[in-house]
Amino acid sequence: MDNLLIEDYDKTPDLSYDEIGDDHISTGLETPMKANAFEMSDDEKKEKITDLFKGIMDVLGLDLSDDSLKGTPKRVAKMYVEEIFSGLNPENKPKISLFENKYRYNQMLVEKDITFYSNCEHHFVPIIGKAHIAYVSSGKVIGLSKLNRIVQYYAKRPQVQERLTNQIAEDLKLILDTEDIAVIVDAKHLCVSSRGVKDNTSTTITSYYSGIFQDSNKVTEFQNYINK
Repeated sequence: MDNLLIEDYDKTPDLSYDEIGDDHISTGLETPMKANAFEMSDDEKKEKITDLFKGIMDVLGLDLSDDSLKGTPKRVAKMYVEEIFSGLNPENKPKISLFENKYRYNQMLVEKDITFYSNCEHHFVPIIGKAHIAYVSSGKVIGLSKLNRIVQYYAKRPQVQERLTNQIAEDLKLILDTEDIAVIVDAKHLCVSSRGVKDNTSTTITSYYSGIFQDSNKVTEFQNYINK
Protein backbone atom coordinates (compact mmCIF):
# COMPACT_ATOMS: atom_id res chain seq x y z
CA MET A 1 0.00 0.00 0.00
CA ASP A 2 2.88 2.41 0.75
CA ASN A 3 3.98 2.23 -2.88
CA LEU A 4 0.54 2.90 -4.37
CA LEU A 5 0.84 5.45 -7.16
CA ILE A 6 -1.69 8.06 -8.20
CA GLU A 7 -2.15 6.40 -11.59
CA ASP A 8 -2.92 3.11 -9.85
CA TYR A 9 -6.02 4.42 -8.06
CA ASP A 10 -8.41 3.59 -10.86
CA LYS A 11 -6.88 0.10 -11.09
CA THR A 12 -7.63 -0.59 -7.43
CA PRO A 13 -11.34 -1.48 -7.16
CA ASP A 14 -11.41 -1.70 -3.35
CA LEU A 15 -10.34 1.95 -2.92
CA SER A 16 -12.57 4.90 -3.76
CA TYR A 17 -11.26 8.46 -3.88
CA ASP A 18 -13.26 9.22 -0.72
CA GLU A 19 -11.74 6.25 1.10
CA ILE A 20 -8.24 7.24 0.06
CA GLY A 21 -8.81 10.72 1.48
CA ASP A 22 -10.45 9.64 4.70
CA ASP A 23 -7.81 6.99 5.36
CA HIS A 24 -5.00 9.52 4.84
CA ILE A 25 -3.05 7.36 2.43
CA SER A 26 0.35 8.75 1.49
CA THR A 27 2.03 7.91 -1.80
CA GLY A 28 5.67 8.42 -0.79
CA LEU A 29 8.28 10.62 0.86
CA GLU A 30 8.32 13.27 -1.85
CA THR A 31 5.43 15.69 -2.30
CA PRO A 32 3.69 14.69 -5.57
CA MET A 33 4.68 17.35 -8.09
CA LYS A 34 4.42 17.67 -11.87
CA ALA A 35 7.65 17.82 -13.85
CA ASN A 36 6.71 21.29 -15.14
CA ALA A 37 5.56 22.62 -11.76
CA PHE A 38 7.73 25.74 -11.95
CA GLU A 39 7.38 26.74 -15.58
CA MET A 40 4.93 29.45 -14.57
CA SER A 41 6.11 32.36 -12.46
CA ASP A 42 4.45 33.07 -9.12
CA ASP A 43 2.64 36.04 -10.65
CA GLU A 44 1.31 33.85 -13.47
CA LYS A 45 0.16 31.25 -10.95
CA LYS A 46 -1.66 33.88 -8.89
CA GLU A 47 -3.42 35.19 -11.99
CA LYS A 48 -4.46 31.67 -13.02
CA ILE A 49 -5.66 30.72 -9.53
CA THR A 50 -7.63 33.97 -9.32
CA ASP A 51 -9.55 33.05 -12.47
CA LEU A 52 -10.10 29.46 -11.35
CA PHE A 53 -11.32 30.45 -7.90
CA LYS A 54 -13.73 32.92 -9.45
CA GLY A 55 -15.18 29.92 -11.28
CA ILE A 56 -15.52 27.93 -8.06
CA MET A 57 -17.30 30.80 -6.32
CA ASP A 58 -19.56 31.29 -9.32
CA VAL A 59 -20.53 27.60 -9.33
CA LEU A 60 -21.35 27.88 -5.63
CA GLY A 61 -23.74 30.68 -6.51
CA LEU A 62 -21.87 33.53 -4.82
CA ASP A 63 -22.32 37.07 -6.10
CA LEU A 64 -18.85 38.22 -7.15
CA SER A 65 -20.05 41.79 -7.59
CA ASP A 66 -20.58 42.09 -3.83
CA ASP A 67 -17.97 44.34 -2.20
CA SER A 68 -17.13 41.67 0.39
CA LEU A 69 -16.56 38.93 -2.20
CA LYS A 70 -15.14 40.52 -5.32
CA GLY A 71 -11.58 40.62 -3.97
CA THR A 72 -11.69 37.08 -2.58
CA PRO A 73 -10.31 35.21 -5.62
CA LYS A 74 -7.24 37.43 -5.74
CA ARG A 75 -6.72 37.18 -1.98
CA VAL A 76 -6.99 33.39 -2.10
CA ALA A 77 -4.51 33.20 -4.98
CA LYS A 78 -2.01 35.37 -3.13
CA MET A 79 -2.45 33.31 0.06
CA TYR A 80 -1.95 30.03 -1.79
CA VAL A 81 1.21 31.03 -3.64
CA GLU A 82 2.91 33.36 -1.17
CA GLU A 83 1.85 31.85 2.14
CA ILE A 84 0.20 28.51 2.88
CA PHE A 85 1.64 26.62 -0.13
CA SER A 86 4.92 28.51 -0.46
CA GLY A 87 6.81 25.39 0.66
CA LEU A 88 6.11 23.79 -2.71
CA ASN A 89 8.71 26.04 -4.31
CA PRO A 90 12.29 24.94 -3.53
CA GLU A 91 13.43 28.55 -3.96
CA ASN A 92 11.68 29.25 -0.64
CA LYS A 93 13.70 26.66 1.25
CA PRO A 94 15.42 28.40 4.19
CA LYS A 95 19.13 29.10 3.85
CA ILE A 96 20.92 27.13 6.53
CA SER A 97 24.21 28.07 8.20
CA LEU A 98 25.99 25.58 10.41
CA PHE A 99 28.39 26.40 13.21
CA GLU A 100 31.23 24.47 14.75
CA ASN A 101 30.27 22.78 18.00
CA LYS A 102 32.89 24.70 19.99
CA TYR A 103 31.23 23.81 23.29
CA ARG A 104 31.77 20.11 22.47
CA TYR A 105 28.21 19.52 23.58
CA ASN A 106 27.60 15.83 22.91
CA GLN A 107 24.16 15.30 24.40
CA MET A 108 20.83 15.67 22.66
CA LEU A 109 19.60 19.15 21.84
CA VAL A 110 15.82 19.46 21.94
CA GLU A 111 13.63 22.11 20.34
CA LYS A 112 10.04 21.48 21.37
CA ASP A 113 6.60 22.95 20.72
CA ILE A 114 7.36 24.28 17.23
CA THR A 115 3.92 25.45 16.12
CA PHE A 116 3.02 24.90 12.49
CA TYR A 117 0.03 25.26 10.18
CA SER A 118 -0.31 22.99 7.19
CA ASN A 119 -3.11 21.74 4.94
CA CYS A 120 -4.38 18.22 4.35
CA GLU A 121 -3.70 17.26 0.74
CA HIS A 122 -6.92 15.23 0.59
CA HIS A 123 -9.37 18.02 1.44
CA PHE A 124 -7.26 21.20 1.54
CA VAL A 125 -8.32 22.03 5.09
CA PRO A 126 -5.92 22.97 7.91
CA ILE A 127 -3.65 20.74 9.95
CA ILE A 128 -2.61 22.54 13.14
CA GLY A 129 0.10 21.10 15.32
CA LYS A 130 3.43 21.13 17.06
CA ALA A 131 6.72 19.51 16.13
CA HIS A 132 9.41 18.41 18.57
CA ILE A 133 12.96 17.87 17.30
CA ALA A 134 16.09 16.41 18.87
CA TYR A 135 19.55 15.80 17.49
CA VAL A 136 23.06 15.00 18.65
CA SER A 137 25.78 17.02 16.97
CA SER A 138 28.32 15.25 14.78
CA GLY A 139 30.55 18.33 14.98
CA LYS A 140 28.21 21.02 13.67
CA VAL A 141 25.20 22.78 15.17
CA ILE A 142 22.33 24.64 13.58
CA GLY A 143 20.77 27.92 14.69
CA LEU A 144 17.68 27.20 16.75
CA SER A 145 15.40 29.37 14.62
CA LYS A 146 16.42 27.35 11.56
CA LEU A 147 14.78 24.27 13.05
CA ASN A 148 11.52 26.22 13.15
CA ARG A 149 12.03 27.40 9.58
CA ILE A 150 12.61 23.87 8.30
CA VAL A 151 9.38 22.72 9.93
CA GLN A 152 7.49 25.67 8.44
CA TYR A 153 8.95 25.06 4.97
CA TYR A 154 7.72 21.48 4.78
CA ALA A 155 4.42 22.33 6.47
CA LYS A 156 3.59 25.02 3.89
CA ARG A 157 2.34 22.64 1.25
CA PRO A 158 -0.53 20.16 0.90
CA GLN A 159 0.56 17.46 3.31
CA VAL A 160 0.08 14.09 4.93
CA GLN A 161 1.40 14.06 8.49
CA GLU A 162 3.52 10.94 8.03
CA ARG A 163 5.24 12.53 5.05
CA LEU A 164 5.74 15.82 6.89
CA THR A 165 7.44 14.01 9.78
CA ASN A 166 9.76 12.09 7.49
CA GLN A 167 10.62 15.10 5.32
CA ILE A 168 11.68 17.14 8.34
CA ALA A 169 13.80 14.29 9.71
CA GLU A 170 15.46 13.31 6.43
CA ASP A 171 16.37 16.91 5.65
CA LEU A 172 17.90 17.42 9.10
CA LYS A 173 19.98 14.26 8.67
CA LEU A 174 21.43 15.69 5.46
CA ILE A 175 21.96 19.20 6.83
CA LEU A 176 23.56 18.11 10.10
CA ASP A 177 25.35 15.08 8.67
CA THR A 178 24.14 12.86 11.47
CA GLU A 179 21.87 9.86 11.88
CA ASP A 180 21.05 10.93 15.43
CA ILE A 181 17.72 12.61 14.72
CA ALA A 182 14.32 12.38 16.40
CA VAL A 183 11.09 14.09 15.34
CA ILE A 184 7.64 13.90 16.89
CA VAL A 185 4.65 15.66 15.34
CA ASP A 186 1.36 16.07 17.22
CA ALA A 187 -1.43 17.65 15.18
CA LYS A 188 -5.15 18.21 14.86
CA HIS A 189 -6.64 17.58 11.42
CA LEU A 190 -9.64 19.72 10.57
CA CYS A 191 -10.66 17.18 7.93
CA VAL A 192 -11.39 14.94 10.94
CA SER A 193 -12.80 17.53 13.35
CA SER A 194 -14.84 19.70 10.96
CA ARG A 195 -16.14 17.08 8.50
CA GLY A 196 -16.54 13.32 8.20
CA VAL A 197 -16.64 11.83 11.70
CA LYS A 198 -16.45 15.36 13.21
CA ASP A 199 -14.25 14.29 16.12
CA ASN A 200 -13.01 17.50 17.71
CA THR A 201 -10.98 15.89 20.51
CA SER A 202 -8.53 13.54 18.80
CA THR A 203 -5.03 14.40 17.61
CA THR A 204 -2.58 12.44 15.51
CA ILE A 205 0.98 11.69 16.62
CA THR A 206 3.76 10.57 14.27
CA SER A 207 7.42 10.00 15.04
CA TYR A 208 10.80 9.38 13.45
CA TYR A 209 13.78 7.92 15.29
CA SER A 210 17.19 7.16 13.84
CA GLY A 211 20.73 6.62 15.09
CA ILE A 212 21.01 6.69 18.88
CA PHE A 213 17.29 7.44 19.10
CA GLN A 214 16.57 3.84 18.18
CA ASP A 215 17.62 3.09 21.75
CA SER A 216 14.54 3.01 23.99
CA ASN A 217 16.34 4.89 26.79
CA LYS A 218 17.10 7.81 24.46
CA VAL A 219 13.50 7.84 23.24
CA THR A 220 12.29 7.98 26.84
CA GLU A 221 14.72 10.83 27.61
CA PHE A 222 13.48 12.78 24.58
CA GLN A 223 9.83 12.22 25.47
CA ASN A 224 10.47 13.28 29.07
CA TYR A 225 11.91 16.57 27.82
CA ILE A 226 8.96 17.39 25.59
CA ASN A 227 6.39 16.41 28.22
CA LYS A 228 7.77 18.80 30.85
